[in-house]
Amino acid sequence: MLAYRFGGVFPLATTFFMSQVRVRFAPSPTGFFHIGSARTALFNWLYARHTGGKFILRIEDTDKERNSEAFLQVIMDSMRWLGMDWDEGPEVGGAFGSYFQSQRTELYQTKLKELAAKGRAYEKDGAWWLRLEGARSTVFDDHLKREIEKVDAAPMVLDDMVRGRVERAEDRDFVIFRSNGEPVFHFVNVVDDIEMQITHVIRGEDHLSNTSKHLELFKAFGVEPPKYAHIPLILKTDGPGKMSKRDRGALIEEYQQRRYLPAAVRNYLCLLGWTPADGKEVLPIDEIVRQFEISAVHQSNARFDERKMSHVNAQTLRGLPAAEFATLARPILLETKVIDATVSDARLAEVLGIVQEKVNSLEHLPEFMGFFFTAEFKKDEGAVANLTKKGGDPVARIRELLPALEAAEWTEPALEAAFAAVGTANNRKPTDYFAPARFAISGQGGGAHLLGVLRVLGRDTTLARLQTYAA
Repeated sequence: MLAYRFGGVFPLATTFFMSQVRVRFAPSPTGFFHIGSARTALFNWLYARHTGGKFILRIEDTDKERNSEAFLQVIMDSMRWLGMDWDEGPEVGGAFGSYFQSQRTELYQTKLKELAAKGRAYEKDGAWWLRLEGARSTVFDDHLKREIEKVDAAPMVLDDMVRGRVERAEDRDFVIFRSNGEPVFHFVNVVDDIEMQITHVIRGEDHLSNTSKHLELFKAFGVEPPKYAHIPLILKTDGPGKMSKRDRGALIEEYQQRRYLPAAVRNYLCLLGWTPADGKEVLPIDEIVRQFEISAVHQSNARFDERKMSHVNAQTLRGLPAAEFATLARPILLETKVIDATVSDARLAEVLGIVQEKVNSLEHLPEFMGFFFTAEFKKDEGAVANLTKKGGDPVARIRELLPALEAAEWTEPALEAAFAAVGTANNRKPTDYFAPARFAISGQGGGAHLLGVLRVLGRDTTLARLQTYAA
């Protein structure tokens, strides 16, 4: 069954049915890697891995003025950071190269001549146009002063894998080669899809308006087109419109700089337009690959939510094996001088063991746990006002608490009993003493479980800090 119909059966179609799915991601190296581009690449990659197919990276570098080797490197590095490898493309090669459009100009000229020989392309004012079927066969010259007549063509019916039935028709001939000799996007896009035997085109909904032109080109070449899936746009957090490069959170580079886990960013991108069948939001990549189906991609646009991405990052971070968490944490803590090389793996693991369940981001790890390794920690002034609200005078509370802690065994059950006893003796809740104690030893208003913090910080250090605060 043909997925694309032009008022009937596809005429003289040359098919390239493949037993293997072949998808492509074709970025232009003219800027940093946008979250929308990353999501498009990811959906292509997931579909290829889900079906056992091939994922091709093709570079649309025909814009000589704006192309940049540096931006190309950013795109490839960002894709690798997100765990997306490609089967064919730059630095990998493949049977259908070159994978740079700037190196395929001879092919484009050959294909233009092919269309001209068929009578499907003609020259006007130095540019080359595609003649749509049904157009009046007319020789254009300088004496002919009229616009191209609209073509009375049957509507094109697109059975899109995401959007369902879409009817569109291209009603005018259109340029395929500019007067300066450069091919336009529509032409090179279709030629490369044919030559690279692409079976599925997965791209943003904003390209839906181009599809009628592309299908007319496939028709002109006598080749059955690939299947199309137009995925929803990513809208900015507030207000109308899709996310632009100027919006906060729009560039993958931001998440690298803010020390997000690549697995978390990748996981969240999956949720922008797709929902796992089991309803879970945080999944290992193997499970995402197993569940991913293009038919399950949403039709409605997705709204970017940085808080949700942070939530996914936190859940992913907390779910890491302890050894992997320590491997990620140590270089950050060394770089920020929270620890030095003398801190043993055992000591670091002990501290990380109680903070991992509370930390939201590796970016905040130094300020979150620096007090374990130095007495010169930063105090959260915003927490000071809350101390009085929760338990009255914080200094008085510490003075009431100190004797009980000085007499206690340094275990969590014994420390819990000490807080309870002090609360009973002073007609207060034990929790009235938690916030003052936390602030006195760490300068923070929140964090990991307090009794665990006291245990790991150690008896001598804890009592010394409490005594200093109460003095």
